[in-house]
Amino acid sequence: MDINLFDFNLPEERIAQSPMKQRDECKLMVIDREHQTIEHKLFHDIIDYLRPGDVLVRNNTRVIPARLIGEKEETHGKVEVLLLHALEDQKDTWECLVGNAHSVRVGSVCSFGDGRLRCKCVEVKPEGIRHMQFIYEGIFLEVLDQLGQMPLPPYIKQQCEDKEDYQTVYAKIPGSAAAPTAGFHFTPELFEKLQQKGVEIIDITLHIGLGTFRPVKVQDTKDHVMHEERYQISKNAAERLNLAKKEHRRIIAIGTTSVRTLESCYAKYGEFKECNEGTSIFISPGYEYKAVDALITNFHLPKSTLVMLVSAFMGRKWTLHCYEEAIQHDYRFFSFGDSMFIYGNYDYAAKKDL
Repeated sequence: MDINLFDFNLPEERIAQSPMKQRDECKLMVIDREHQTIEHKLFHDIIDYLRPGDVLVRNNTRVIPARLIGEKEETHGKVEVLLLHALEDQKDTWECLVGNAHSVRVGSVCSFGDGRLRCKCVEVKPEGIRHMQFIYEGIFLEVLDQLGQMPLPPYIKQQCEDKEDYQTVYAKIPGSAAAPTAGFHFTPELFEKLQQKGVEIIDITLHIGLGTFRPVKVQDTKDHVMHEERYQISKNAAERLNLAKKEHRRIIAIGTTSVRTLESCYAKYGEFKECNEGTSIFISPGYEYKAVDALITNFHLPKSTLVMLVSAFMGRKWTLHCYEEAIQHDYRFFSFGDSMFIYGNYDYAAKKDL
């Protein structure tokens, strides 16, 4: 499909620059994709749309301060390194996205914090990717926490005053270069109320890297290749998800990363299964969802893979209509923006709204 089919005009003032003081007070657009209806609520009203037996799946990844700014030791030139994910087969070696990457070759050494953290390029990959081996004393994540910055998207103009603002309240497993932002709206009190209502909450993990936030640079979406990200589903989570499927209870994904985790596993195995592996799944219109029945998500960038994923879930034209409705009703967009809850039956064969 032509990438321009997923474009829309977004006024710059609609891009949220900071989080809500009270997470669950953001706006919530409630969308019935079967009957194509829209309601305007606040996020804490979502409790009225979830029912006993529903399964709420959340990505418990934790963002690390993965943005490092330092210098090349041989030239003292400025260098910026974004840690994407650790390479399991090489100790202290990470796949990184490097700014001004053409100057970073095999053997190049970068230094951060007056040498408290250093890294050496051990392999050159295309599109600015480098494998960097880190040299440090102490515990790596503690050193990184002292020297690194939160890797906020470029449309957010300043760092958060509190690093926890760019984490979900359930963030647990360190490893992401970006946050699963659909989860920002939940509070511990809201989770408690949902559990009291009989909603089951299941944690899975996908460490977010380039696969989620790298822009689409091709004209035809079929030519876009997703960057691989690591995900993990525990045995207990898989068993509970399979039971929910067997009992025809709704599986509701919090965010597109939860969607990609669940759909990757189910599409591969025909069921939910304990696994720790990579995925480069690209969900766009024409894809038939197999695992997820309802979706909680934010409003995403024009022409992004995330808009395509939502379009696959409820139709491209209807998605763009809902986005236009959001703009007209002053919804806030992107990472710190407002939310949508999409539910209802959907006939993929009959509603290929491309």
